[in-house]
Amino acid sequence: MYRNSRLLIVDDDETLCYLLKEELLNEGFFVDIIFEGKKALDSIKSKNYDLILLDLQLKDSAGEDILQSVKEIYPTLQVIILTAKSETRTAIECIKLGAYDFITKPYDFEQLLFTINRALEHKDLIVKNKLLATKVGKITSQKIIGESRQIKDVILLSEKAAKSDSNILLQGETGTGKELFAEFIHQSSHRSEKPMVAINCASLPDQLIESELFGYEKGAFTDAKTSKQGLVEIADGGTLFLDEIGELSLTLQPKLLRFLEKGEFRRVGGVANLKSDVRVIGATNKNLMVEAEQKNFRRDLLFRLNVITLTVPPLRERHKDINLLAKYFLEKKSPVRSPKRLSVEAERELINYSFPGNVRELEHVIERSIIFSDGDEIKPKDLKLPKDESSQFYEKEVEESSGEILSLEEIERVHIKNVLNMNDWNRENSARALGISQKTLYSKIKKYDLK
Repeated sequence: MYRNSRLLIVDDDETLCYLLKEELLNEGFFVDIIFEGKKALDSIKSKNYDLILLDLQLKDSAGEDILQSVKEIYPTLQVIILTAKSETRTAIECIKLGAYDFITKPYDFEQLLFTINRALEHKDLIVKNKLLATKVGKITSQKIIGESRQIKDVILLSEKAAKSDSNILLQGETGTGKELFAEFIHQSSHRSEKPMVAINCASLPDQLIESELFGYEKGAFTDAKTSKQGLVEIADGGTLFLDEIGELSLTLQPKLLRFLEKGEFRRVGGVANLKSDVRVIGATNKNLMVEAEQKNFRRDLLFRLNVITLTVPPLRERHKDINLLAKYFLEKKSPVRSPKRLSVEAERELINYSFPGNVRELEHVIERSIIFSDGDEIKPKDLKLPKDESSQFYEKEVEESSGEILSLEEIERVHIKNVLNMNDWNRENSARALGISQKTLYSKIKKYDLK
């Protein structure tokens, strides 16, 4: 039973509407009634319905025209046609136009209720398929592992924050698990039955981010042959996770601010103001207050985002959790028939390492050690942890500079080049180790003309 779903009845038979509304309210649905087709379209644009019960013969318009308009704007919105027996052929044509099903009057309520629930299930499948079909909406399910006081404090605050509808800002270094906390908050909230969708603001160009977030209308650009719903519509009633929000351009920030303030947005190429009810969780590895002072991030947007701010601690501050996490990754990634374990020396080696890439780096270290280790025990040599070379390369560069004091920019250039060399110029791994986005790393490579 899809309780709490929002239904709209569009029919000019007032007696039928009020009777049907009362029956549906008793089943736990939210129900609105509209007697005219044009007013129904206006209401659909301003509110987010899950399903419409649509009469074919309205006084001011034909049901087929309303259906066609609805499916052009909201492809996932389900429509069930209410029709007289004499209109069955027209109702079948409506199914070709995108209606889910039709029910003849006088209706059997149990049959109608069954069809409504089946249509809502169909909508959920469409939304899930949309999320699976796009990388920007991919969220992986993984539990939060940790017994340290630092991580327990964040979990407790997350549980409290989940009970509200306030926007949340997750701060922390790259690889600390901010996306896991976003999913934990969503699953702990009253929105858990609705979708959680995610987009990485650092991985896509501005135009693509805008069209992914807010959707676009048919003809908005060359390849826009049909209208497309954005992630804010797909996430309606649920959670929108904006990863690396500190990388969002100043061009897009005002549009996001408008959405956060009013819940309104426009599709690319559209003129109508649409609405969506989502809770926004942003994540960043930057200090957005500093970014705001440097005019890289809008201060008013920051205040809208950080109603609740949670800081996820780096792994080097959670020594108690390192071996706990390592054992979890071992169980997860080891072959079932020949599970591996960490030697005491390997555990000590892990605790003594600083993990600049945090939990994500630890996961990769364990995965690599499973491959390289012989036998069922992982030893320190199998971990292949990089040496802490920060002081070594600095001393080398100072020595080569004939006693000159290096500027901060020169130190940054040397450090970035060193990390790139350590990672065989793999930009993804290097950015992770440096705690910056790939976009920022690319800018630094160009700035310092690194080869």
